[in-house]
This record gives sequence, C-alpha cells and structure tokens, in this order.
Amino acid sequence: MQSNQASRSRITQAPLASAVRLAIASAFLIGSSAALAQTSAQEDPPATEGAATLETVSVLGSRSQPRSVSSSAVPIDIFSSEEFRNQGATDALDQLRVLVPSFNVSTIPIDDAASLVRPANLRGLPPDNTLLLVNGKRFHRSAVITFLGHGLSDGAQGPDLSVFPSLALEQVEVLRDGAAAQYGSDAIAGVINFGLKKLREGGTVEAFAGQFYEGDGFTTTYSAQIGLPVTERGFATLTAEWRQADATSRSVQRDDAAAADAAGYPDIANPSQIWGSPEIKDDIKFVANLGLETDALEFYLFGNYAKRSVDGGFYYRDATSRSGVYSNDGGETLLVGDLTGAGGCPTIALRDGAGNLLPYSVVGAAAGAMPANCFSFLSIFPGGFTPRFGGKLEDSSVVAGVKGLFGDAWHWDASVTYGRNEIDFQIYNTVNASLGPDQPAGFRFSPGGNVQTDSGVNFDVGRDFETTFTAQPLRFSAGAEWRKESFEIIAGDAASTGIGPLTTQGFALGSNGFNGFSPRTAGKFERENYAVYVDTEAQFTEQLLLAAAVRYEDFQDFGNTTTGKLTGRFDFTDSFAIRGAVNTGFRAPTPGQANISQITTAFAGTGLTDIATLPPTNPIAAIKGAQPLTPEESTNFSLGAVWNSGNWLVTADAYRIEVEDRIALSSSFDLTDAERAQLVASGNPEAASLTSVTYFGNAFDTTTTGVDLVTSYQSDHFGGTTTYSLAGNWNRTEVDRFNPDFVDEARVYKLEESLPRTKGYFSVNHKRDVFHANLRLSYYSSWYEDHLDSAVISIEDGGLPIYDDSAVIVDAEIGWTFDSGLYVNLGAQNLFDKVPDANPWGGIAGAQYPVHSPYGFNGGFYYARVGWKF
Repeated sequence: MQSNQASRSRITQAPLASAVRLAIASAFLIGSSAALAQTSAQEDPPATEGAATLETVSVLGSRSQPRSVSSSAVPIDIFSSEEFRNQGATDALDQLRVLVPSFNVSTIPIDDAASLVRPANLRGLPPDNTLLLVNGKRFHRSAVITFLGHGLSDGAQGPDLSVFPSLALEQVEVLRDGAAAQYGSDAIAGVINFGLKKLREGGTVEAFAGQFYEGDGFTTTYSAQIGLPVTERGFATLTAEWRQADATSRSVQRDDAAAADAAGYPDIANPSQIWGSPEIKDDIKFVANLGLETDALEFYLFGNYAKRSVDGGFYYRDATSRSGVYSNDGGETLLVGDLTGAGGCPTIALRDGAGNLLPYSVVGAAAGAMPANCFSFLSIFPGGFTPRFGGKLEDSSVVAGVKGLFGDAWHWDASVTYGRNEIDFQIYNTVNASLGPDQPAGFRFSPGGNVQTDSGVNFDVGRDFETTFTAQPLRFSAGAEWRKESFEIIAGDAASTGIGPLTTQGFALGSNGFNGFSPRTAGKFERENYAVYVDTEAQFTEQLLLAAAVRYEDFQDFGNTTTGKLTGRFDFTDSFAIRGAVNTGFRAPTPGQANISQITTAFAGTGLTDIATLPPTNPIAAIKGAQPLTPEESTNFSLGAVWNSGNWLVTADAYRIEVEDRIALSSSFDLTDAERAQLVASGNPEAASLTSVTYFGNAFDTTTTGVDLVTSYQSDHFGGTTTYSLAGNWNRTEVDRFNPDFVDEARVYKLEESLPRTKGYFSVNHKRDVFHANLRLSYYSSWYEDHLDSAVISIEDGGLPIYDDSAVIVDAEIGWTFDSGLYVNLGAQNLFDKVPDANPWGGIAGAQYPVHSPYGFNGGFYYARVGWKF
C-alpha cells in the first residue's frame, strides 16, 4: 500500500503538474505557428578555430549540419552543444540516453557504488565495452566497480561520463562501431568523444532549476564559461559548473516493516526504505581547454576537475528477522550476545507457535529484563534501521601535447595524459554487529575507498602519399603508445572492518551493508602496456573508399594481442552509398577486476545476505572454482547504406558483435560451515560471517545483433527552419555459451531480456526569429526486470519477474534568444508524467515501481534555463 505521505505528494502536485503540462504544450503550438515581433536572434560566435579531428570519430561541422556523418565509412552520430544541452537532463548520461537510441542508462537507487557512478550500456554491452575520448585522447576509467549491475553490468568498470559540464562541450560524437584497432582495449561497442569548445573571447553565464511533478528532486545548476586570448594565436576556454539535486522517493511501506509496526515496534519510518534518486551535493565541475600556435608548432593543454557527494538509501534491517543483527534462526528468536562470558542469557521468542509476531511490549520487556552482560540490538534500534550509503567522488585529468610537421609532408602529434578517479565511501545509521554496544559516534563508518589512475604517452605520425593506383593521395598514419594503469584499495576505519568479540556468537562483522576494505586486502595494483599501430585509407576511385588498421598491444599481466579493422564505402551516386566494416577487438581485465575484494549486502530470495566479491586468486574464491582472468575477444561486422539528397539524410546500419570470454561476476556460491571453518583456520578471519562468495571470471560468449536507423529532414515549415529527425535501434543479445557452474540461467535471461529490444525517437526542432521549440517522442519497447535480483526466472520457483509494456515519453521545450545575448528556455521531460506499471512485489522491499525502468521511474520533470551569452 502506498504511504500516506507519497499519496499526499501526488495529490498536492497534480494541479501544478497539469498546469505546467498545459502551459508548455500551448506555448509550443502557439510559438511554432505564430510570428514573433522580435528581431533575429544573435548568431553564435564561432565556437572553434581549427576544430580537432579524430581518425575515426570526426569533428565535422556546425550546428546546421545533419546529426549523422553522411560521408563516413562507419556509423557516427554528431550532436551539437545546443542539441545536447537543450533538454531537462543536466547529467551527460541522461542527455545521451535520449539522443542515442542504442545507449541505455537507468536510475540506480540501491546498488552500492553504482549509485555514485551509474553504469551505461551502448548496443546492449557493458559500460567498459565503450571507450571515452576527450578531444580525441583516451579518458581514464572510473574507480567504481559495479558489484550489483543487474546482470548486464555486473562487475563492469567503465568511465564516468558525468564529470564534464555540458557547457564545455562543442559537440559530442558517438561512433557506433568497434574501434579497438584504432584505440585499443575497451572499444568493442563503440567510442564516445567529447569535443571541447575553443573560445578566444566572450562567454556564457547560466542558471538552471527544475523539479519532478511529485515535488521532489529539486535541481539547481549554475554554469559559467569564458574565452580568453593567449597571445595573438592562442586561446584559453574555462568552464565551471555547480549542481545540487535533492533526493526523490518512489516508495511504499515494506510488508515486514508494516507487520513490525502493527506489533508495536517503535521508531519505524513510513516508508522504512527509500527507493529513488540519491541526493547529490556540491557537484562541482571545471574544464580548461588551452591552445597556442606558432609558425612551426601547435601546443595544446586541457583537463578537468570534478567532485561531488552522493547520499543514497539502503535496505531496511527488520528488527524481527535480520540475520547477524537481530536473529539467526529466521526470526524465531532474538539474537542475544554475552558480552562478558558470564552466561545466563535467556532465549527470547519473537514469534508464537503459529509464526505470528509477538507484541513488542512482550519482546521488549523480556529484552529489558536480561542480565547486564546480555545484549541485543533492540536496545539501540528497537524498530530496526535503514543504513544510508554514499560517498565522495573526486576526478581529475590533464592532457598536454604538441603537434608539428617534419618537412612539408609528415605531420606528428606527441602527448602525455594523466587521469585519476577516487571514491571515498561513507555509510551511516548502521552498525558493526560484532562490536555489540561499542559502536562509533553517530553510527558512522568510513569503509575506505578506491582510486583508479591512468597515465600514458602517445606519439602519432602521418602523411599523404601520391600513388598511381588511387584517385586521391593514400593517407597513412602510425603511432606508438605506452600506458600505465593502477587500482588502489584504501582500507576502511577500524570500526568498518572490525572483527568484534560477538563474531563467534553469530553477529555479523564489519559495517552492516557495506563492509570496510580490510587492511589485509588493501594495496595498489599496477599494470603497464604498450602498443603500436598503423592506419591507412585510400580513395581507389571516385566511388570506392577502403581503409585498414592494425594494432599490436602487449600487456604486462595478460600477454599480447593483435587486432585489425577493414572498412569500405562505395558511392553509387552522389546521394546513395553503401558502407561496411569488419574488425576484431579485445578488452583486457582491469587491475581492479583482478584484485578487488569487497563484502556487500544484497537481497537474495526473501531476505538479505552478505556476499563477498573476491579476487580470483583469493583462497575463498579458489574453493569455488575461480580461475585467472583472460581478456575478452570480439569480432564486429557492420553493413549499412546512406542516402543523402538535398534536405534528406537517411542512414541504416546493421551490425553483429561476437564477444568471447566476457568478463563478469559469477553467481553467488554458498559457503558451508566446514568451508568457513577451514578458511578461518587458514588465516581468513573475514570468512566467519560470510554467507556466500562471488568472483570475476570469463563467464560466457555472446552475440549481439541489431540495426540502427537515423534520418533527418530540414524544411522551412511554419515560417522558420524546422528539422525533423527519426532515429531508432533494434538490438538483441544472445548467450551462445555459458558455464552453469559459474552463472545461472536467471543471469543469462537478464542478459538477453532486460533491455528493450527496440528504442527510438522522433523529434521536431523549430527555429523562427528569436524563438525555438523542440518536441521529442521517445519509444521504449517492452522489457524485463528480475526484481531484487531474485536469481530465479519463474514465480513458481520463488522468482520476482516483472514484464513491463512499451512506453512513449514526450519531452518538450520552448525558448527565446535575444540580440542582447539573453536566452530563456522552459521545458519538461516526460511531459505527461509516464511511469512504469506498479511493482507487483512492492511489499517485499518497498519499491513503488520497477527500479530499472529504461526511462526511469521518477515521472515528469519541469525546468527553466536562463542565461546570457556575451
């Protein structure tokens, strides 16, 4: 049953939400059909001078050009800064989600570290199968490993796209094709490149505010940018952003909390557990992009700094059943500890002979009458407790380089890169049960953190060769690269890792919900690798373009690999062409995946359980069959067609991605009492309270097939410039091989069915004088959720399956840009407040809606953006 508070919120906000929807829809229709008595909008100053170009993902033009590159041999989407930013989302992940049909990301409400860095999926593959570039240079990965990725992203360690302010971006390019032969590890699903603005003068200041129709999640963002000249031939563009977002709640009361409340247990919140977006505080982002040209050389320097604090919810610990804290026999009797060994501690029943909860007045009185040496957590949290989990993220990077010419033909580019991502976890309102009443002040724990550091040196050369067998000069490039990657585990405080005196009496050790990183497993784990590569491109005739790339890469810990790529394009006419590519790729296991050790709490079946994620080399994992990791290997095929005639652009591309030995977390393996005892005796004391273990391994082979369709048409409809765009993706992943002793059928089913097979949008962008209006209809086909990762597909076997229908989400925005540089935008995302169907299992853990909806579960969001460009 929905809480009274949530009901009141929906009723109170309904008139306001309806008014907002009506106002935006009316303004959109009026503004797009009526002339405005204003002068023409101020033209944007040129954002770049000598825009950077990637070999495969090209920075190709202005905002007036089509969104997809019509002349390339592989499918590429290009989004201008204006298109990227003119929407209600303020996070780069959500901005990409509504623009790229094959890109999926969802709200992560209770998933440990994934709440800090949300996993995103391109073409149905894990986050670490997509490579992120900034100005064409490799960006470092995040320190977050997704322990709970709901099948698809389990164990992934991808980059954090959200550390960049969108105001800093000139354009965003998405290569929808494998590119490991050009860029190395991780580029299996594709490549995303953030191109930074290059301004010598002028700037922008802006304020953004918005909230959900429910009245929560209020978000404010303040941005500023300035361009400065550096001598007569240089520039410095500085961009800063500050953002804050309140938490949301789409929760109902849990059945167990309601039952305990009815039995008189005190201090039980309604709802006892929050499902929603976490609170984001002091989200600060800064980007600098500098360049300087001389007669012979071009110097460049760019980098970023970002930090934010995230505070999210966790699972409720029921005072009548939570194992390791309140009861170890399924809630029949209270877990009581003997603090001194004096004995005499009674057995206190929690239920009667029929399985009904005894009143708290009876249980509490019995617990209060215990001898002084006897202890239960009813004395501290009589109504149970709900931990709060989050942390502080800090991200920084710097890239410095110089370009030049050897003579008149050879061009070269030398650069050094450094990137660092650090996560400092925090958990509070929880206990280390093994410590008994000796808990830290404020019940706050510092479990430690992770640090990911990447550094590299890159040198590229290239030139054009005149030949007798090509219509244009043959383009040749080559390069060498050295990279060093490290993953550091920082130990938690003593309370978060402590193995207290009550451990042997069945009380759980470590900070409950997210155990601290043990000093025994803390440390820094490093790896070096180097690569050499060659890339050629030849226009053999005016119609036929062929290109090839080969890359050899050697890893310190996993050996070497050679990958290649062949692409081709044939232009039948000036307006119609076919294109295709075949390439091999790989992804090396990260040092983090090979060495991480963490104990977390997950919902298994109908209760919580402590699961240890361990390195494959750990003796506990070895007992359950762990083997050393090996790289993933992929083969990628694509075939497409391009039609570019006048104002029309249509591209259609089919693809097939075969990945062998995909790296993922295993299913959880239960530990027997004998195994626990053996491990403790062999020097692994943390095994004493473990229920089960999981580890990284090369889990399965998959084949992903799909089709991308991108179309656009530009017209002079409604007395202005009106662009119509239609983009869609059909994607399917099939598991070809899996080891049933490593992953179960439920995990396989999630891989194949959890994402919508079809996703797309239709948008209309209208500009007339100072006025603009955007309307977008996004379509999501039906999808599947294994609620709470029950690991069982069918209801009959105890599973919690959810099958939700297709949905259409409507976004709308109107705005005005005046000669003075002032601009005002008003809009709504999810204009008609579409949410998934109610969660049929809501009473189990309190989620009002399915928690992994591809379009979110928070509902409609309205916003205003006001700025001044000078």
